[in-house]
Order: sequence, then C-alpha cells, then structure tokens
Amino acid sequence: MGRLGELDLDLKLSAKEEQSRLEAGWARLERLRLALGGKLEGYDLGPPLCVLFEGWDASGKGGAIRRLVQPLDLRHVRVAQFAAPTYDEKRHHYLWRFWPALPGRGGMAVLDRSWYGRVLVERVDGFATRGEWSRAYGEIVEHERLLVAEGMVLVKFFLHISAAEQLERFEKRAADPVKQWKLTDDDWANRGKRDRYAEAIEEMLERTDHPDAPWTLVESESKRYARVKVVDTVVEQIERGMRREGIEPPWV
Repeated sequence: MGRLGELDLDLKLSAKEEQSRLEAGWARLERLRLALGGKLEGYDLGPPLCVLFEGWDASGKGGAIRRLVQPLDLRHVRVAQFAAPTYDEKRHHYLWRFWPALPGRGGMAVLDRSWYGRVLVERVDGFATRGEWSRAYGEIVEHERLLVAEGMVLVKFFLHISAAEQLERFEKRAADPVKQWKLTDDDWANRGKRDRYAEAIEEMLERTDHPDAPWTLVESESKRYARVKVVDTVVEQIERGMRREGIEPPWV
C-alpha cells in the first residue's frame, strides 16, 4: 500500500473550523516569526526556517503557501518557486541552484518545489540517469543534515490527493478563464504517469525521511484541512527548533 495509501483522505474541516484554527495558528506563527527575526524584546536572531512543499499537481500547494505566509510581514519571508533548471543551472551540481534561496539566521524561506525534483520528475521523465537519481537520495539526506546541523528548522511537506480529486480539480481549472494558466500540457501528461510517480514518491519518502528532517504527509483532499495542518505543523516545528537551541519560544 505504501505511506500514501495509509492516509485518510476523508479528513475535512468546515469553513468555520478552518477559520478559527487558522486565526489561532496565525497569531502563534506571527509571534514566533518575530522572535526568530530578533524583533521581540529579549530575542536575538534565531535559527533559520525553511519550509518546502512537494505534492501532486493541483494538490493545493499554492493555497497552503498563501495561508502560511498570510499573517507575516512579507519583508521577513521569501517564497521561491522552482521549475525546470535553466541551461546555466544544468552546468552545475543540481543542488547548487537552491542555495541562494535558503535563509540565513533569523530568516524564513518557503520553497514551492525543491531538490526533490531530482528523484521525482527528473527520474520519471528521464532527465536524470538511473545512476544520478539513485545516488541523489544519499546526497539529499546529507545536504539536509548539514543544514540542520547549522541550526536550520527544515519542514518538509508532501500534499496528497486521489487521482479522482486531481481530475476534478484539473477540469475546474480548465473551465475557469482565471485559472486556466495553472493547467499545462505537462500536467495532463503527468496524470498518465501517475503510477510511475507514485512509485518514485514512495521511494523518496522511504529513503529521505530522517530524524533531522522528517516528512509530513498532508491529506489534501480537503483544502481546508490541509491548510490548517500546514500552519499547525510549522508552528510545532519552530517551537521544537527553538528549544533545540536552548531558546524558549514566546507565548501569545
């Protein structure tokens, strides 16, 4: 069955529950973020925070990211989106292009897609050789361990939806002139490779889920549920990361 198959995609929240829980999470997140940035009395710059998102096409990454950063001063957070590497980026090691987006102490970055493309799209679509993507699991884990050893709070999300829900969201996008730009020929082509992607995702989860940077799988059939889980998880991980450095988190 794999880890994705164990998720309960029936989990959901009402609009009222979502708003109530988001508001509570946002109040906590804003205060934690100010503490990390040294903006609260008694706090110097704290550990850097990096939140990365992977997931199926149309799984709700964009909406989850918007809700995550909504309460924050946009001068204090960077959102970086990664697509196919450019010609010049391909001349370097595949991890090279991600370094400029990583936060320094006191900073926060949100990555929409990440270095996991090496073992997902590059594996499935043949943009990396078997030797390249096979050794990438170890390279990625060591890369993340290095970041965490330097103090980073690294939060990794994979947003999961069923094939049926994905198709419904694709069709809604196709019918909405304002959202048609979100749907590409590649998205449709990738649906035809869902089994191959599922195999790659399961191996990624098995080989890159480690204590320094565990995966959080998000049941995203309900966008409301997913958005709340993302905010709550980031809050929990920030508090854990601060305590790891001997810093007591502030209270609302």
